[in-house]
Amino acid sequence: MTPVRMSNALIASRDRFAADNPEERVVLNGREWGVVDTGGAGPALLLIPGTLGRGDIFWQQIEALRARARILAVTYPATGGVAEWADDLALLMDQRGIGRATVLGSSLGGYLAQYMAAVHAQRVERLIAANTLCSVALVRQVPPYSSDLDAGPIGELRDGFGKGLNAWAATHPEQADLVALLLAEVGGRIPEPELRTRLNGIKRAPDLPAVALPAERIVTVEAQDDPLIPPFMREEVRAKLKPSVAYRFETGGHFPYAARPALYTAMLEEQLGLVPAGTSEWGGGEVRAR
Repeated sequence: MTPVRMSNALIASRDRFAADNPEERVVLNGREWGVVDTGGAGPALLLIPGTLGRGDIFWQQIEALRARARILAVTYPATGGVAEWADDLALLMDQRGIGRATVLGSSLGGYLAQYMAAVHAQRVERLIAANTLCSVALVRQVPPYSSDLDAGPIGELRDGFGKGLNAWAATHPEQADLVALLLAEVGGRIPEPELRTRLNGIKRAPDLPAVALPAERIVTVEAQDDPLIPPFMREEVRAKLKPSVAYRFETGGHFPYAARPALYTAMLEEQLGLVPAGTSEWGGGEVRAR
């Protein structure tokens, strides 16, 4: 990968967090997950990343909320798929004494969160499906998912992500820090077996059953400039889930939790009930549709 100009402020912040909050390696149903568990009290929040992040990709939200919420942030194992992972996360909640949690998943994690809210609805206090999709039928037909994800050269897979990230950086120079962080993730911080498994997680994902939650406990999140989830896919997610609240970031791309961390945290404060109704900092041209 030919990197953009590397600005390391965001990487340094994330690395400080990772050093102070190292992942636990936890075996769930025979698969080894990474887990960051803040402990403590407050409403439970389960954070599930997309393809290009470990659990600590949410470090800015974890740091802002950890004193007021019980947070689990997870890193995918090197085996399994969406159906198996949903069972694993229910088991993790059992082991940590968490009956129900608000489950936020972004991208691949959003698909997994929807599946979990369908098959383990009793464990999901609130579903937040973020920057995600509700069908993989079309995705399977385009790179990298249309290639051989098991045997294809890992360098080609990593380079494909690199080209996309560098193209984004060229048009969004203000996000150089974020692109540098994501390039580090795809460049090796996510090991090869885990990266291949994440990609296959989407390619081989089961169809989503109907989410067994009332509308008032379903939320969607999207960004108007998301280059990976086009408008028609965003509309499909809203049509399928019928959320009580649909947050729409004016900017933030596919990673608004990293590109717009303060606003993303304000959104979570609202959904976790950590601020009085109507007092959130959410705003500034963004849309909260009810």
